[in-house]
Amino acid sequence: LTDTDAEINIVKDNFKNLRNILNDLKIEKVDGILFDLGVSSHQIDTAERGFSYINDGALDMRMDKEQKLSAYDVVNKYDEEDLERIFYEYGEERWGKRVAEFICDFRKKAPIKTTGELVNIIDRAIPKEVRKNTEGHSAKRIFQAVRIEVNDELNILEQSFKTAAEFLNSGGRLAVITFHSLEDRVCKNTFKELATDCLCPKDIPVCVCNHKKSVKIIGKPIRPGDREINVNSRAKSAILRVAEKLR
Repeated sequence: LTDTDAEINIVKDNFKNLRNILNDLKIEKVDGILFDLGVSSHQIDTAERGFSYINDGALDMRMDKEQKLSAYDVVNKYDEEDLERIFYEYGEERWGKRVAEFICDFRKKAPIKTTGELVNIIDRAIPKEVRKNTEGHSAKRIFQAVRIEVNDELNILEQSFKTAAEFLNSGGRLAVITFHSLEDRVCKNTFKELATDCLCPKDIPVCVCNHKKSVKIIGKPIRPGDREINVNSRAKSAILRVAEKLR
């Protein structure tokens, strides 16, 4: 950055506060906004942050270490029904009910304090034959679900994308990189809504919502090629979607 004359402002905050951030910086319009929704490699590789199911560390998973709710709280304090719900909704884990049961049984004896302990419980809950035939680590979906719950990731996305679109100049572009199907679904549906003139139910003959499309979707979703995946295997699940502001 030392070789550029551009003004750089680094702000530590949440996507949901985008409007306030831009207002505080006295920015009225921008030409482009990029959302990179992935957990950073630094966070994953730093065991004590608690994101990794490979390296043992404290159950944390907070993007912002100043927030109160952590993975420890979710795993040790949520009841079995709530654990089952988030494993299904946020992890799409079909063995979520059994994992929730095993977690609740284990924590009766002692709190679950580390990622390694949680991985061991997951491995016990999911049958060996299933784990052998599962692509990727058997704990991946459960860890994803807990992380999403801790950081309220999905609930902030739709409004954040809509706010970003508001601040774009005509012809400006909104780009979003997602890393799993749940957040990609939110992006796809939000872009579709922003690019649609009427949102009324089909059985209403005349539009009463007065919704006007504000963006057009640019091209098809872009996925990484083999070359990029070979250089960075964590990019394998990435999908890039782009929309352009109309007015």
